[in-house]
Amino acid sequence: MTKYELLKLFTLCSFLSLVGVAGYTAQGQTQTERTQENSGILQLQSNTNAEPMNVVFILSDDHRYDFMGFMDEAPSYLETPNMDRMARGGAHMKNAFVTTSLCSPSRASILTGQYTHRHGVVDNQSAVPDSAIFFPQYLQKAGYQTGFVGKWHMGHSSAEPRKGFDYWVSFKGQGKYYNPTLNENGKQVSYSDSTYITSLLTDKALTFLDERNKENPFFLYLSHKAVHANFKPAREDKGTYENEPVNYPSTMFPPGYDLADAEGKGFNPEPEDIPSPKEYNYEDVPNWVKEQRHSWHGVDYMYHGQIQFDDFYHRYLETLLGVDRSIGKVLSYLEKNNLMENTVVFYMGDNGFSFGEHGLIDKRQAYEESIRVPLLVYAPSMIAENTKVEPMVQNIDIAPTILELAGLKRPDNMDGRSFAPMLKGEKMADWRKRIYYEYFWERPFPQTPTIHAVRTDSFKYIRYYGVWDINELYNIQDDPDESNNLIRADKYRDLSKQLNSDIFDWLQRTNGMKIPLKPDHGARFDYKYRGTF
Repeated sequence: MTKYELLKLFTLCSFLSLVGVAGYTAQGQTQTERTQENSGILQLQSNTNAEPMNVVFILSDDHRYDFMGFMDEAPSYLETPNMDRMARGGAHMKNAFVTTSLCSPSRASILTGQYTHRHGVVDNQSAVPDSAIFFPQYLQKAGYQTGFVGKWHMGHSSAEPRKGFDYWVSFKGQGKYYNPTLNENGKQVSYSDSTYITSLLTDKALTFLDERNKENPFFLYLSHKAVHANFKPAREDKGTYENEPVNYPSTMFPPGYDLADAEGKGFNPEPEDIPSPKEYNYEDVPNWVKEQRHSWHGVDYMYHGQIQFDDFYHRYLETLLGVDRSIGKVLSYLEKNNLMENTVVFYMGDNGFSFGEHGLIDKRQAYEESIRVPLLVYAPSMIAENTKVEPMVQNIDIAPTILELAGLKRPDNMDGRSFAPMLKGEKMADWRKRIYYEYFWERPFPQTPTIHAVRTDSFKYIRYYGVWDINELYNIQDDPDESNNLIRADKYRDLSKQLNSDIFDWLQRTNGMKIPLKPDHGARFDYKYRGTF
């Protein structure tokens, strides 16, 4: 019997015998899942004779790319020692992006390696189609023991165990920061006494590592609720930053903004925070962006007045501290149990987050702070200290990268590619020169239109669908704040045309020439037209 056949046998035995890691059973499989299992489609070819690596993938929610202590752009007082340690001792993917900046679509792209228009999870209400294959299914087939802990979110109504995982801990929808109810391997368990979700999920992840069959390689997916709004820090972190200054972004206020208009909105700009027309080309900001300023996702009426901007900003940073502590606990466990030598740890955000740029909060749009995410990879035995990876990577690359680290070849149905060679300092001459982005209009948040965008190392082109409005072109090398829309400039007319064509070439190649249409459910609830149909 070969080594890999032994691994599969060990997996089967542990699957049947360990109650603590028996979250997903054959009796719970759908017909599609049984077909996938029996067809051989989950059996990938091996690409190496090397020992398969253990993998820990830690995902946070709404963590923007530059809010880590080691980043120059971060608030000077923000402390994230464990993220800093990962960057210092491993690889920082400096240009990591998502293909759709929204929780469920991004998470589905991570699991499937596919663009949103291919996996079909186009918004936060969509469940994953039964036909989808998650990369942990391939790992299971190859002998891995797999665990999922945390926010699933694809299909709000259920926290039941999903395919691809032997151990399962999750909650419905967005969950709760305090005193949550979890589905633990099919059993509902409620917590009280101010139990904090980030700490609880971390403990459950360590339980998986403790109770797994030690003969198997493992894959752990720790998926945090934090730092999703409404932000609630751990008790020990509350108030840590409440007296610290807020640095308002250069595009938060339009030229000529009257400081008196800020009264009662929770921010306090100084005259130097207001740009001149030369510094901020507000004339060519899309009208939908200007209008969204006074909405649920805009700085002038954020969350319909339920919270003020500066408080919102401070609570976000304080909530992030719990995520950093979680990373530290996982790293300490791996070290204490002599697992670091053959384990790769990823830390990533599911999408970015705006804090006042262009007058917006939240995500969805194609501006840098929305589509860029933190991505750190730590593996002392494989990755040199202070490795900086410059090429653009995306969430669709996570699945093929982890499969390669497990010694498996990428399946043909994935859009992403493995960046594992870059982690080892190798050049990939044929790596992509541009990335593509898509977001589909949502009825619950009708302020943001359908968006397609393409980004190179130097330029970004953004195209809007279904609204009569201006498109956008930015020189992101010279204008990283995206303050001067060049779409009208004759100098860049040919470039705009080419990038527009690139978007449609990409959509044609990937079967993306379609816009999803979903039925309405009940009356509208946006503040302008609430109660109407």
